[in-house]
Amino acid sequence: MSKPVQPKSKDTSTEEKIIEAARKVFMQKGYAATRTRDIAEEAGINLALLNYYFRSKEKLFEQIMLEKFRQLFSVIFPIVNDDALTLDEKIEILVENYISLLIENPELPLFVLSEIRVNPERFKVRLQIPDLLRNSSLVRQMREKRPDVEPVHFITSLLGMTLFPFVAKPVLFSEYPGFNALMQERKALITGWIKAMMEMK
Repeated sequence: MSKPVQPKSKDTSTEEKIIEAARKVFMQKGYAATRTRDIAEEAGINLALLNYYFRSKEKLFEQIMLEKFRQLFSVIFPIVNDDALTLDEKIEILVENYISLLIENPELPLFVLSEIRVNPERFKVRLQIPDLLRNSSLVRQMREKRPDVEPVHFITSLLGMTLFPFVAKPVLFSEYPGFNALMQERKALITGWIKAMMEMK
């Protein structure tokens, strides 16, 4: 009696190849302009094989988008909830870590923010960033330092001063040869500006 044929298991190396190709294509083109055929060609496989591993472009995009979203915001949450750090230390570490991350991944903020703007509800419920920040020790320390100012002003300023140069890079800094050195300089400047804002009366 012949043995029943077992279904073939998915090859993890092929799956990784598809994910890596999807990262590259989605980051270059965004969700709307990307075709599954583009990803298959980048991965060096046929379209049927891609569909075997990932049933839709949306499923593959969601996996990549969540990965990039966590990458962009993962530097925040361990710091903002660390009760052992003072407010000044939190600000210094946040700026240092964020700019270092973005120098290594300069395309990250524009990709994430552009896609969130197109479909904010897709990630809002799952990631719950407003709730995580609202209940953080960073916000508590900001309220103690400046009870007369809503902490969101300081957080918005910190993120804006950190992220905006990378978002605006294609327009403002496309031919600027010392961009990374400029961003390194901003680490101390942004830290000083935020601390000065918190001292203003």
